[in-house]
Amino acid sequence: MRDDEIFELNVDLQAAFMQYVIAQPDVLDQLPDDFQLVILSDDDPALSWRNLELLKEQSDTDKPIVIVRMRSRELVDLATHPLQIFVPVAA
Repeated sequence: MRDDEIFELNVDLQAAFMQYVIAQPDVLDQLPDDFQLVILSDDDPALSWRNLELLKEQSDTDKPIVIVRMRSRELVDLATHPLQIFVPVAA
């Protein structure tokens, strides 16, 4: 997969995530103030793997990582199929 394709898919995923947050603003209460967002596509394992590689390459170790799992290839009704959001827990 080319870098420009990865970029376009990630922009689409981030837009869908933002739509979810706008529709469900209480999600923001569960997220850290400053974090790295990694979106893993349930239906595009190559994209998910590349996003994990990018995280490893560009990670800011001072920020917690929030992982979101969602579909990238089809429109999903987020009201009936909410995103899976994994937030770090304080030790």
